[in-house]
Amino acid sequence: MPDTQADAGSEPEPVLVETREGVTTITLNRPGAMNSLDVATKVALRDAATAAADDPAVRCVVLTGVGRAFCVGQDLKEHVGLLEGGSDALFTTVPEHYNPIATALATMPKPVIAAVNGVAAGAGASLAFACDFRLVADTAGFNLAFAGIALSCDTGASWTLPRLVGRARAIELLYEPRTIPAAEALELGLASRVVPAGDLAAEAATLAARLAAGPTVAYGAIRRSVAFSAGHGFEESLGFEAEMMTLTGATEDHRNAVGSFVAKQRPTFTGR
Repeated sequence: MPDTQADAGSEPEPVLVETREGVTTITLNRPGAMNSLDVATKVALRDAATAAADDPAVRCVVLTGVGRAFCVGQDLKEHVGLLEGGSDALFTTVPEHYNPIATALATMPKPVIAAVNGVAAGAGASLAFACDFRLVADTAGFNLAFAGIALSCDTGASWTLPRLVGRARAIELLYEPRTIPAAEALELGLASRVVPAGDLAAEAATLAARLAAGPTVAYGAIRRSVAFSAGHGFEESLGFEAEMMTLTGATEDHRNAVGSFVAKQRPTFTGR
């Protein structure tokens, strides 16, 4: 994980970004505020996620947090100030910040891993749900906290949550928010895997390295196909699959993999 130390006398960066061997790790770095999302953090996270999505050298993304929380969602201290001041930022932050962040995480043409190191609440839970994999520390949990402060859900939860747990369970979790411990999250399908807290960083790094060494274009096409089928019928989905097969069939990775198969060798993928 990136170094979280700031220079003496300076404010720490709210979001840390490190890229190494095709893996970009984006780390929320407000441990004193449980990685809650103020405007500066949302802007930095949006920019980091968008940059990783657009960079062809990045072949996998890991999203995690520093401290005892993954992310507890909106910074309510800042929110109260905006509410009392009648700021338009209360109504613009969803289209300007939350929606672009969720879109970048959910649609980038490469795998995305949430390494959930602590509680993920509200928009923090939604961020994790937008990722392909949720590696969850055994001390962590999820809380769909929106209704608890009389708000609707955001950051894509209305789309991702029912697809993870089904409509009826999604409504239950949203109507009656509570902290869902890691073991139950695994049973519900919110967690891909639960690991000891001390092993989380290593487990995430191992998975990310494996994915970054894989056929990136194929992974992206699979992501797009699954998302497309969620909103389209069978015949339309078949047509989209055909487009993705044309795309991936023209890649160097496909040609090299077929040649390796014939030669009975392990393929090496370059992401092209």
